[in-house]
Amino acid sequence: TQICADSMIKFTITSTKGGVGKTTLTANLGALIADMGLRVLLIDADVQPSLSKYFPLATAKPAAGLTEVIVRGEVTEQCITATLYQNLDIVVSDDPEGNLPHWLLNRIDRGFRLRFALQSPAVAGAYDCVLIDTQGAVGPLQDAAVLAADILVSPITPEILSAREFKDGTMELLDRLEPGSALGATLGPMKAVIYRQDRTADARVIASGIRDDFIKLKGRVSVLDTVVPHAKAYKEAATLRVPVHRHERRRDGVTPSACTVMHQLAWELIPSLQGVYADSVRAQERIA
Repeated sequence: TQICADSMIKFTITSTKGGVGKTTLTANLGALIADMGLRVLLIDADVQPSLSKYFPLATAKPAAGLTEVIVRGEVTEQCITATLYQNLDIVVSDDPEGNLPHWLLNRIDRGFRLRFALQSPAVAGAYDCVLIDTQGAVGPLQDAAVLAADILVSPITPEILSAREFKDGTMELLDRLEPGSALGATLGPMKAVIYRQDRTADARVIASGIRDDFIKLKGRVSVLDTVVPHAKAYKEAATLRVPVHRHERRRDGVTPSACTVMHQLAWELIPSLQGVYADSVRAQERIA
């Protein structure tokens, strides 16, 4: 099963709280989908360029990056850098001084510049899937990334305080950006994923609490069934700069392998991929 280019899907991984695993999730999900045979573009929309450094790049010094995308309002081929992994490219963050949010703040079209830029020929028709990593800080760059998405994905660590901050921050996000719908930029649905789960009971409590607040959250937030466990494989893979589904294909014990978890997550987010496996594991009879 393949997604054709004329139905390109855009995910923005977002949270109003920092340190919840957005970059790790963006990198590993993008790498898996690329390994499934789809053409994937990562966009590092965080002024701290963590995603830009996650995987090795094909060139040491990219010609251009996010600054040109935002300022020009267009993605040119010069803005796109190949990684060393097949089907996986990236628009790097190249704004270490944090000037872009200030530049955007003075633009009347600040919320829609990235959304329109992704309609450029270098992206539309060239990629099947776009994944946008965002900064934790609320501001015009985060807003532009959120409004560019078809689907929002928000990792939540299984702690009561984290969940409370998620709900409060999400409400503020929805209230602030929903008026943009009148301008033709409807906010995509938000999928919450329990991330770094230590104890199943905690995850159930958090997920249940968010489901209970479904109406209060304007019916826009749902909790995915896939839970990403707290496992050392994710940190190890980041250190090695390899996709986690390649790093941990199998695992003994109760906790599912990273390969299993990431496939389940991809299938849940993109149902048309159900049953499609990454090339690197396709020869295996099953993923365990």
